Amino acid sequence: MKTILIIDDEAEIVELLAVYLNHAGYGTMAAGNGDEALTILQREQVDLIIADIMMPRMDGWELLKKVRQSSPIPFLFLSAKSDDMDKIFGLQLGADDYVGKPFNPLEVVSRVQALFRRLDAFTKPDKPAPAIIEIGDVKLDLESCKLYKTGINKEVTSYEFKIIALLMSQAGRVFTKAQIYEQVWGEEYMGDENLIMVYISKLREKIEHNPRKPDYLVTIRGLGYRFEKKQ
Repeated sequence: MKTILIIDDEAEIVELLAVYLNHAGYGTMAAGNGDEALTILQREQVDLIIADIMMPRMDGWELLKKVRQSSPIPFLFLSAKSDDMDKIFGLQLGADDYVGKPFNPLEVVSRVQALFRRLDAFTKPDKPAPAIIEIGDVKLDLESCKLYKTGINKEVTSYEFKIIALLMSQAGRVFTKAQIYEQVWGEEYMGDENLIMVYISKLREKIEHNPRKPDYLVTIRGLGYRFEKKQ
């Protein structure tokens, strides 16, 4: 059974989500703020985090920063801060999904199921694939879900990992934004170009010597992105 940590200073929301997630077959834990959540994460096995942004003592932004220092665990923001820039900021920090308040608890359950389904699809492929993809001084370990640049481990979120795994596994092929979105998120592309651009930008910061002039993750103007083949 997968365990989900729900973090919100509104007890009613925590209880509501716990009821629906338990009914869907998940175990749940609860915390009222980021400090409590970190304590739980240090001693318990957690498979996914759902967190509010505006909380006392430590808000969701700061919690996500601390979590991403050591873990790529799926992270879903649940917040009344629904402005597009807030969503983009959360994705830049390393969040995997974002649901605005007020929300339908069934939608949250569906988002959680989708996150686990997509993660499982990458960690348990239908057919054998190379455990390690190495192009130039960039190495991707598909079994441990780790990315290395010149031998140095670069922390990545689950979606960052999925995107670079897709591009590196078919180096030299051009992928449109729609193709990347539909293969990584498993949903029909609705034209949200900023979402893909944010993830590509974050990946470039981790693997490129000069992110403004990428050698690996290049833009093919008017088409999309390609991971260059290197000897």
